Amino acid sequence: MGKLIRCLTRDATVMALFLDSTDMVARAEQIHQPSAVVTAALGRLLTGASMMGVMMKGKEDSLTLKLSGGGPAGTVMAVSDSGGNVRGYAQNPIVEIPLKPNGKLDVSGAVGTEGELWVLRDNGAPEPYVGCTPLVSGEIAEDITSYYATSEQTPTVCALGVLVNPDLTVQAAGGLLLQLLPFCPDEVIDRVEANVAKLPSVTAMLSQGLTPEQICAIALEGMEYDVLDTYEPAYRCTCSREKVQRAFLAMPSEDLLSLPDETGVAEATCRFCDAVYRFTKEELEKLDKTRKG
Repeated sequence: MGKLIRCLTRDATVMALFLDSTDMVARAEQIHQPSAVVTAALGRLLTGASMMGVMMKGKEDSLTLKLSGGGPAGTVMAVSDSGGNVRGYAQNPIVEIPLKPNGKLDVSGAVGTEGELWVLRDNGAPEPYVGCTPLVSGEIAEDITSYYATSEQTPTVCALGVLVNPDLTVQAAGGLLLQLLPFCPDEVIDRVEANVAKLPSVTAMLSQGLTPEQICAIALEGMEYDVLDTYEPAYRCTCSREKVQRAFLAMPSEDLLSLPDETGVAEATCRFCDAVYRFTKEELEKLDKTRKG
């Protein structure tokens, strides 16, 4: 189970979130079985979505991050609820490209840098909020930082990391999000900048066994703060046979009834969890009749 904490300084000038997303990213890797660099890309986006998701207020609210950078991984998507539970996928899960000169996975090379980061917030309003900013690096953390600065005018520091083992399993994954709130004084800004400058990488801190509480304490050193919320988010898909049926009912009759293959069975596969839902020709005919009364 993952752990996410949200902290606020007592002068209400800085908010900090840290998420140990190792378990949720490991689950995504087990489901999709991507190559190492795509695991890193998808894991970063899932982690960012989870942290952004818990900042939504309504219990039924959801947040979607869609990164389309023109790279070989194609579109990478992550969806979070307001509890930080996420699901996601990469359009092309297997991408094999060289490591960077420093020996690290080339996430920007996999997702690309010529495109946009889309942020969709659904809070039950007639139309969801949609924000879009050009990618600045394709490394995802910098792109989330740029989104907040450009679309929401909120100074933000975002750090994301996924450490993949040689056998492609996930050793560590997590993320840190710091936001400067309105009227943050210059001395607090200077303190935050100094703390961020000396922070080790997210995966280094997790690999050392540091907890989210300890990592937030490092990020907020020199400031008094309180832990506002604690979450235990997971990789959780919301698909169901009933949702597939509703999607089928949105199709014209001729398209619905043409779905079964030569064996008389139609299959629908969830892109988020790879669950397969099978419907016989007779079931589809019965479904079609229900909407005709």
